Amino acid sequence: MTGQDISIDMKRVPRHIAIIMDGNGRWAAERGKERSYGHQAGVESVRRITSECTRLGVEYLTLYTFSTENWKRPADEVAALMGLVLSSLEDEIFMKNNVRFRVIGDIARLPQAVQDKLNETMEHTSGNTAMTMVVALSYSSKWEITHAVREIAAGVAEGTIDRNDIDDEMISAHMQTSFMPDPDLLIRTGGEVRISNYLLWQIAYSELYFCDTFWPDFDEKALREAIACYQKRQRRFGKTEAQVENNE
Repeated sequence: MTGQDISIDMKRVPRHIAIIMDGNGRWAAERGKERSYGHQAGVESVRRITSECTRLGVEYLTLYTFSTENWKRPADEVAALMGLVLSSLEDEIFMKNNVRFRVIGDIARLPQAVQDKLNETMEHTSGNTAMTMVVALSYSSKWEITHAVREIAAGVAEGTIDRNDIDDEMISAHMQTSFMPDPDLLIRTGGEVRISNYLLWQIAYSELYFCDTFWPDFDEKALREAIACYQKRQRRFGKTEAQVENNE
């Protein structure tokens, strides 16, 4: 069975898909290879899934690439990951698919060469319109929320923000993700069933999908399976089933 054989409703494709790309290291270990080998294979999955999301009409794809906690990993693995970031930001994946590139996270912690490449890629792809691919790099949700709270607190101290005006919309506006809608579907590969400090504010009403497939093996068929599962669910956002059906 190929990805094309899995039936999905093209009118109800998630507008925003977020993915926790897990399992690169274990995939490599099963093959007797170093973890960096798995990360390299994972880049190929990014290319496949980016192209497929564009074909399906997904507007935003957000990929959890490197968390703030990942800085605790062995120095050689961190260095290898930074090298992969540089090599993976090729024009082909973006220009061929008309994809705009954005990044969220504590970018100031990254090596200067990586920062320069990120900025160059964002500028070069800014006019692309088919889809926006967002990379969460040196990112954690707790860091993001803390950063937003500090910005709002500074506004209150300066008198530019009335504390009585603080609501969920204002907080969302101070998040790094303010330029895009919240995820409709969150996918985690690799068999783990947790969120791992990823988009905690934004996924309040996202549909969650967990699979055992390691990220390097996650292909177009696996993506369509996740979307097909998503489309079988009813998104109620606090309403009753009857209310949702009446609105439909």
